[in-house]
Amino acid sequence: MTHIKIQNRLWIYGLLGAIALVTLFPLLWLVSTALKSPTENIFQSPPQLLPTHPTLENFVAVWQSLPFGQYLFNSTLVAVLTVGLNVMFCALAAYPLARLSFPGRNWIFIAIVATIMIPFQIVMIPLYILIVQLGLRNTYLGMIFPSLASAFGIFLLRQAFSSVPKEMEEAARMDGCSELGLWWYIMLPAIRPALVTLAIFEFIGSWSDFLWPLIVIQDEKLYTLTLGVAKLAGTFSLDWRLVAAGSVISIVPVLILFLFLQRYIVPTEVGSGVKG
Repeated sequence: MTHIKIQNRLWIYGLLGAIALVTLFPLLWLVSTALKSPTENIFQSPPQLLPTHPTLENFVAVWQSLPFGQYLFNSTLVAVLTVGLNVMFCALAAYPLARLSFPGRNWIFIAIVATIMIPFQIVMIPLYILIVQLGLRNTYLGMIFPSLASAFGIFLLRQAFSSVPKEMEEAARMDGCSELGLWWYIMLPAIRPALVTLAIFEFIGSWSDFLWPLIVIQDEKLYTLTLGVAKLAGTFSLDWRLVAAGSVISIVPVLILFLFLQRYIVPTEVGSGVKG
């Protein structure tokens, strides 16, 4: 029986390893292309994954030819503000939908969740008109505005708030904790994994967003990394080595963030994050 269990486990690990390899192959190919020298053919058949003469010249050329430092700052600022504001507003909206009783609560929640089915392209033009009327075109806030709150975030945090034991809430109320204090000191630490999960999703979505910044930003000084990478194609007449190098630069911060925060996603005891 032990031999059969080991054999089954090896099959499972082998299958998972194959799936991981297929998933990682595009990323490995991107890095390989970014490291190849101009003398190497990136479209040769059969493909060569490992560069013959790896070089960092493509990264240097990209960084020196375009203000990638400014693009990196813009993307970081927009992503950080988007995450902070989105998590705060979604938590404020989800808490009463989960823990308070008032007329129409369930219908409001259903209406919010139903908006997930509306494609962004449908609201894009009205949203752009609103941005122009508010004077937010060509501003950081104009890029952040559509992501101040999200139906998915409200849904995720509402479910997390609903899972917090009522005993914690009752004990806090008996100690004289206000509603805002209950939300801040008890509820938010209790759903920390859900908050981190939402923050990661929002950061990745904001960091990789291309369509909305393209519409609302015309000043190149406000370009994000996604717009900067797209500009590489025209600047270097489709030199895919340089485009790949720019893409790798834009991916690195997301990987670092995920590696740093992934341990917080693992579900923990509900009360483990309660502040003393």
